Amino acid sequence: ASQSTVKAAYWYSELEFSADDIDSSLFTVLYCSFADLNSETFQVYIPPQLNQKFATFTSTVQRKNPSIKTLLSIGGGRANKADYIAMASDWNRRQAFIQSSIRLARGNNFHGLDLDWEYPADKTQMTQFGYLVDEWRTAVAEEASYTGRSPLLLAAAVFYSPDYYSVPYVVPALARSLDWINVMAYDFYTPGSYSSPRLTKPPAALYKDPTERYSGDAGVSSWIREGFPAKKIVLGLPFYGYAWRLVDAKRNGLYAPANGPALSGDSAMGYTEIRKFIADHQNDGKAVFNGTVVADYCYGGTTWIGYDDVQSISAKVSYAKDKGLLGYFGWHIGADADMVLSREASRAWGRRRKEIDELLDHT
Repeated sequence: ASQSTVKAAYWYSELEFSADDIDSSLFTVLYCSFADLNSETFQVYIPPQLNQKFATFTSTVQRKNPSIKTLLSIGGGRANKADYIAMASDWNRRQAFIQSSIRLARGNNFHGLDLDWEYPADKTQMTQFGYLVDEWRTAVAEEASYTGRSPLLLAAAVFYSPDYYSVPYVVPALARSLDWINVMAYDFYTPGSYSSPRLTKPPAALYKDPTERYSGDAGVSSWIREGFPAKKIVLGLPFYGYAWRLVDAKRNGLYAPANGPALSGDSAMGYTEIRKFIADHQNDGKAVFNGTVVADYCYGGTTWIGYDDVQSISAKVSYAKDKGLLGYFGWHIGADADMVLSREASRAWGRRRKEIDELLDHT
């Protein structure tokens, strides 16, 4: 049985944030991430140190919401891409992946599976990804028929658009074989990327400035244009942002001169951290919502952070509802420890439903 609404977030197991601390009443779906792929057997496995956390994840989040659905998420941005390419290239390897994933989901009481392969990068890989999801669907249907249980849900996290740098996804395979796709409508611009270290830019704008290339709406609209059903699209929301170093503290808007990352690593900051930064810079900084592109930013001194705050989250959720999408997901719940964005997203989805119903009543 598929979902009528997906209000979701990923729980990232490698962080200290406990599954006990998730307010699961705000969601209909939660992803437990990540399971890995064995590079020799091509079987999916849960890292040994995470076995207990994963085994109890479903029962933990069901305490506050007995009807929640949980999906075991496989892969992720840090996974070894070569292993996924090798697995998808051969029928026997794909079967090893598929059958082990089903056993793992059932054995750990998950309601479904989510594949986060970032990203199939050429025509052959995209074709084989299509074979993989078709064969996965067949195996899931057979397992349900054999056991008499509800079929496992199948989802995949995909690029923001159906065209990965001129390499198209096999849209018909994804549309017929997955219950939904998680569209990663974020990381368009980062201070460490070759495209945007010199200017502050919105990492996850819903609409694009005329001079820019990327936006959430551009991606979602292109998925729909390519024939992917809107009602199977789940829009990704970032519960984090990126910090740029301003060249001049007085020039602090969008598209201001910058000098790369303000922090070490990829300069990413979780939402809870960003709120602390805003509180710490009340005297020399400001937080701003830009309703034209739908993005938030804040600054203090020479640090400038592009992120999504409650207004951006609310606007994006309303957009998803108006577009007829299946729902939204947040990456990741540990970055929203106080559930501020999660609560706003849930409220905005419910509010939009009420507004639409009232509108229909008056027509």
